[in-house]
Amino acid sequence: MDMLLPFLPALAAGLAYLIGSLSFAVIVSRVMGLADPRSYGSHNPGATNVLRSGNKSAAAATLVLDALKGYLPVLAVVIYGPGFGLGEGTQALVGLAAFVGHLWPVFFRFQGGKGVATAVGVLFALNPWLGAATLATWLIIAFFFRYSSLAALVAAVFAPFYQMLIWNGGPLVLALIVMSLLLVWRHRTNIGKLLAGTESKMGQKAAPVDAARGHGRRTAEGHGHAHKGPHGGHGKSHRGEKA
Repeated sequence: MDMLLPFLPALAAGLAYLIGSLSFAVIVSRVMGLADPRSYGSHNPGATNVLRSGNKSAAAATLVLDALKGYLPVLAVVIYGPGFGLGEGTQALVGLAAFVGHLWPVFFRFQGGKGVATAVGVLFALNPWLGAATLATWLIIAFFFRYSSLAALVAAVFAPFYQMLIWNGGPLVLALIVMSLLLVWRHRTNIGKLLAGTESKMGQKAAPVDAARGHGRRTAEGHGHAHKGPHGGHGKSHRGEKA
C-alpha cells in the first residue's frame, strides 16, 4: 500500500475526472424521453438549457446531479484523504479534475457543458462558506437580470477573490483561478450575445425545436406529408392509404 501513496493524488484526480464526465443533462433527458440538449437552445448540456425544453423536473434533476458530481469526489478526499496523507492540494486537484470532466467528458465525445453547477458543487465541498457566497452571488445577479450566463460569469470572477480576501490562498486559490478562467472561456459565445443583446433569458423555451419529442418523430411526421398527389395536392400518408 505504501508503494501506491505517491500515486494516490493522480488516481483520485483520474477517478474524479471520470465521474465529472457523466453528462447528466444528456442522461436525464434520455431517461425522461426528451431531446438531446445538445440539439436545441444553446446546445449546451446543462440544467439551464434543459429548462428550455419546458420540463422543470428534468432541469432540476440535471442541476442536482451535476452539482453532486463535483461535490462528492472532493468531499471524499476531505473526509478520507488525511488518513492517506492527502491534503488541500489533492482536494483542489480532484475538484479541478471533476470540473474538467464536465467540460470535456470522455464518455460523450468530449462535448460537455459550461461547468457552473459542477463548480458550485466543488466549492461547497472545498469550503461551504465559499460555496454559499458564490451561490448567493449567482442568485442575486440571476434574480435581477434573468441571465444565467451573466450570473455565472460574475460568480466565477468573484469566487477566487472571496477565497483570497476572506480565507487564505494556497492551492485552492490556484484551482479556483483555473476553474474561473475556463468557465469564462466556455461562456465566450454568451458574452458576445450579452453584448449584442441577443442572449436568451432564464426560462425561455427553445424554439422551434420540439424538445419534448426529439428529432426522430418530427422527421417521420414530416415525411408522411411530404409526397404530392398527381393534381398538386398533398398525397396521403401510408397510414391513410391502409385505412
